Amino acid sequence: MEVIEMAAGLGRMVTLARVLGLPREMSLTAVATLADLERFGARRVTELAVFEGVTQPAMTQLVTRLEREGLVERRDDPADGRAVVVEITGDGRAVLAARREAQAQRLAELLAELSEEDRAALAAALPVLDRLTDQALRPYHTPAGAR
Repeated sequence: MEVIEMAAGLGRMVTLARVLGLPREMSLTAVATLADLERFGARRVTELAVFEGVTQPAMTQLVTRLEREGLVERRDDPADGRAVVVEITGDGRAVLAARREAQAQRLAELLAELSEEDRAALAAALPVLDRLTDQALRPYHTPAGAR
């Protein structure tokens, strides 16, 4: 299989993830931002904007909304007292957990329609997909205070 075909196939996984998230009570960028904060820890707004591919003003608005909803909070940056970082709250983690549970239920329904061989092939591919994801995200693993 050529690399371009593999890239297209991985792109279809994004479509699957989007479908699993329907209906949406929260934007994909909001969910992705919460998940990034959960996975990598506190981040500056500018870092979140770059990672999510949005402008800094757009990310500032999103963080303000998430903060009003109690899903994130701003704290002083331990590396630079003049700056602040955004951190996920317990409520933010609970929202992500509930969303993941709903997605898992929907995915279980879809998986039940596949053959045992197809499910086994997917299970066998998961460790490789995890390594590929870790490799792609490596530049973002550094905590805000360590920069």
